[in-house]
Amino acid sequence: MSAFDVDLLVIGGGSGGVRAARMAAGRGARVALAEARGLEGLGGTCVTLGCIPKKLYSYAAHYSEAFAESAGYGWSLPEAPRFDWATLKARRAAEISRLNSVYANLLKNSGVTVLMGFARLEGPHQVCVRAADGSEQRISAERILIATGGTPFVPHFQGSDLVHTSDAMFDLPTFPQRLLVVGGGYIACEFASIFNGLGAQVTQLYRGEQVLRGFDDEVRHFVAAEMGKHGVDLRLNSDVVEIHRTASGLQVRLASGDTLTVDAVLYATGRKPLVHGLGLEALGVAQGAQGEVLVNERYQTNVPSVYALGDVTNRVQLTPVALGEAMVLVDDLFGPPAGKAARQMSYDLIPTAVFTHPNIGTVGLGEEQAKARGHRVSVFRSEFKALKHTLSGSTERTLMKLVVDADTDRVLGVHMVGAEAGEIVQGFAVALKAGATKAVFDSTIGIHPTAAEEFVTMREAVR
Repeated sequence: MSAFDVDLLVIGGGSGGVRAARMAAGRGARVALAEARGLEGLGGTCVTLGCIPKKLYSYAAHYSEAFAESAGYGWSLPEAPRFDWATLKARRAAEISRLNSVYANLLKNSGVTVLMGFARLEGPHQVCVRAADGSEQRISAERILIATGGTPFVPHFQGSDLVHTSDAMFDLPTFPQRLLVVGGGYIACEFASIFNGLGAQVTQLYRGEQVLRGFDDEVRHFVAAEMGKHGVDLRLNSDVVEIHRTASGLQVRLASGDTLTVDAVLYATGRKPLVHGLGLEALGVAQGAQGEVLVNERYQTNVPSVYALGDVTNRVQLTPVALGEAMVLVDDLFGPPAGKAARQMSYDLIPTAVFTHPNIGTVGLGEEQAKARGHRVSVFRSEFKALKHTLSGSTERTLMKLVVDADTDRVLGVHMVGAEAGEIVQGFAVALKAGATKAVFDSTIGIHPTAAEEFVTMREAVR
């Protein structure tokens, strides 16, 4: 008979936490999961305030382009299309609520006990869960998993209380006709594209020399130019000094001395681990400079019974990474499924997409990264107007790029800016994981006519 109430207590009902809880319960472990936001928190940032609603809004934003482009294909609309912000918000809310219920049922059907309340560690095996009504429940656990994710970070400056973070953007009371987006990461670029597509006048500020630091440089410059063609006013080497509310809107003073008047300001300047109030300091759980929970290769903290994974560890902040880490951890703690080997987690060749307009899809090393790692590289590149736009009237262009090790012929990176880039690059990620060479790409027959075939028809290196 175990001396603990449960074998595993998971703190956080996001992607990693839910996956770990379900998989552990499926191996016969007694599992409880605590979620501070209650039912509406199940699914975590991805489902409630991130990937899913963002992609839905990106779809919505693309319709404005589709209406305009349809004329080139012979369609005429009886009247000008009209966008209704309230309808989009209501439809999104209903879908997110449905997904919250799906997650709740997945946990219930797996045999996981769900505790609605804020969890705080009181010892290496003790957790106190405080419910919304103030009642408290103490649970002992052989192992504790912290999977609380992250939260947006806003620097302090005069008027910082007047800005929104990405968490609020899906449900603004009124649609901002003039929006300022501050930041140059993927969240800032995506929201700039989305609200521009929905009809807002969008200005994006970034204090650096180009957006999307860490991506291939050519991709960064290309997508910035395309976003500008779509209507985003991108201002580089620029930053906010202060914000004041006026009768005509929010007046934003920039470091250059210029001012902007807008209806709303989105600060997308990074995220930090969500650890406040968890009791980590009192227990002595080691943390990094930004509060991230430090773990070893087994996702174990310096307190042997406490583990952590996902965004709270500040490694790779992507939902599929948290899911992969959860499955590796469960295999390690409770054994792999019958007849299968324990999973391993690799942080190399992680594919990702950025849902700007147009999209970015990428896997592997950028040109600069490859050179920095000592590779002698050959670069294959193609830029063109997609077939669709030969009639649509759009000036949007597509970029496709391969980074190849010139000595081994192995493809080190696949990069695309264009329609459905994420859908296309996902398949090529499998090829890179398998170690595909440029010769393998060259010997692969393309599907015609598609944009994707360009990746297997680039014969001559451009440098």
